[in-house]
Amino acid sequence: MYTRQNPSPRYRELATLYRSMHTEGEKFLGIPSEKTFPGQSLLPQAGRIKEMITRYNAKTLLDYGSGKGMQYRPMRIIAEGVGEWPSIQAFWGIDELTCYDPAYAPFNALPGKKFDGVISTDVLEHCPEEDIPWILDEMFGYATRFVFANVACYPAKKRLPNGENAHCTIRTPEWWGRILLDVAARHSGIHWEVWVQFLAETPNGNEMTEKRLGN
Repeated sequence: MYTRQNPSPRYRELATLYRSMHTEGEKFLGIPSEKTFPGQSLLPQAGRIKEMITRYNAKTLLDYGSGKGMQYRPMRIIAEGVGEWPSIQAFWGIDELTCYDPAYAPFNALPGKKFDGVISTDVLEHCPEEDIPWILDEMFGYATRFVFANVACYPAKKRLPNGENAHCTIRTPEWWGRILLDVAARHSGIHWEVWVQFLAETPNGNEMTEKRLGN
């Protein structure tokens, strides 16, 4: 069984690869380093995260797998009919935000404390399947109130420099549900919400669908 202290060889391999992409960019696609994993995949989930922050009165957040954290730079956030804010942090109404990303040097130090909420967007499917249990356990362990994440259950459009698909763990919503329930059982009192996105067969062909997992 792999752990933070003893991750899988695949985890170590991918960590090295992602560190290289963060510093050198995606040369094979002509994408510079500053536009490689900027962290902005969080933005479509910002409203759902705000709902959890409000529901559980969270004031401190850890973004686990934040990328470069560009999503937290000043930007105009508009909620039609509700208001306007100068940043995601202001929109959420939080006091403290910490970024963690093992492949990005400025944020690669593990936090030394807990947070009201832990969020992780577009991250878990990039982690080796054999490491998912300890990664989820670590995420839940940093939370005192809630955990929020989203997971893609289909191949990515992006490929890694070695030609592999960027989504190295592609599993069904049911698989994610089982492993999340197992981890959550060890962290009683933590509220959690994970949105799994998958392709569902319909009369009109495959359509992107979402399903909420949580307590």
